[in-house]
Amino acid sequence: MLEECLTVLEAAGGGREKVFVDATFGAGGHTRALLEAAGANKVVALDADPAAVDRARVLARRYPGRVKVAHANFGELDDALDRAHVKSADGFLFDLGLSSLQLAQAGRGFAFSGDDPLDMRLDPSSDVPTASDLLARLPQAELERILREHGDEHHARAIARAIVRRRPRVASWSTSDLVAAVLEAFGPRRRHQRIHPATRTFLALRIAVNGELRALERGLESAVRRLRPGGHIAVISYHSGEDRIVKHRFKSFAQSHLAEIVTRKPMRPSIAEVKANPRSRSAKLRVVASPRDGRSA
Repeated sequence: MLEECLTVLEAAGGGREKVFVDATFGAGGHTRALLEAAGANKVVALDADPAAVDRARVLARRYPGRVKVAHANFGELDDALDRAHVKSADGFLFDLGLSSLQLAQAGRGFAFSGDDPLDMRLDPSSDVPTASDLLARLPQAELERILREHGDEHHARAIARAIVRRRPRVASWSTSDLVAAVLEAFGPRRRHQRIHPATRTFLALRIAVNGELRALERGLESAVRRLRPGGHIAVISYHSGEDRIVKHRFKSFAQSHLAEIVTRKPMRPSIAEVKANPRSRSAKLRVVASPRDGRSA
């Protein structure tokens, strides 16, 4: 949905220098497109993943003076912009979820293929508990809540029960250990699943490990306060929990006259895009703009 994001952010507009915030740098596609859309554009690029930060620094060297890089997640947006000496921006972009590079990187525990340590921290250098830590110590009821609320997992109770049963056999959880617990919980039902039975469990644990939903709320609140007149906030989400937060926050912004809703219904990827990138099939793009009458926080 790169073209749609560029359109709603008005990156190609001429005239004065514009400043954008890519709150989820990832592989750098959005930042690169914003820079190339107009020669005066500048971007503040954030990411919690040190590997993505390294990629952002490489890109910054290709565009001298136009990219500021911050090792931070979008929940730390205010601090990151303060350190970059950026008070406000013309556009904010949040592309939620994981990049293909993160899924492919061995040892992170994001993908349920293979037998990697179950880490799942977006920032492996942080001291937050890993997914393995959570599986080893959380009560069954709390595991069930995480799976149900963060992953919309209908079999949350059975999976949480299977995880607790497996604990005596697991010293440190790996991706294959968790997949085995999920398959045990599903039993014969897994034959009828359109997606892999462990998909929602891995999603829910990653969100819990990184506190992603609360960080999203904080990031959106920061973005709307720092949005320049005529600016936009664009968010691409990939599952219902993220989309609910974006929808409700945007509605709240509109009611408080902090922003105006641009997308009454979320924009979805085209058939051609889904064919080229099957992972985009669940993507939803929502956009708000600064108020036309110039009111702001």
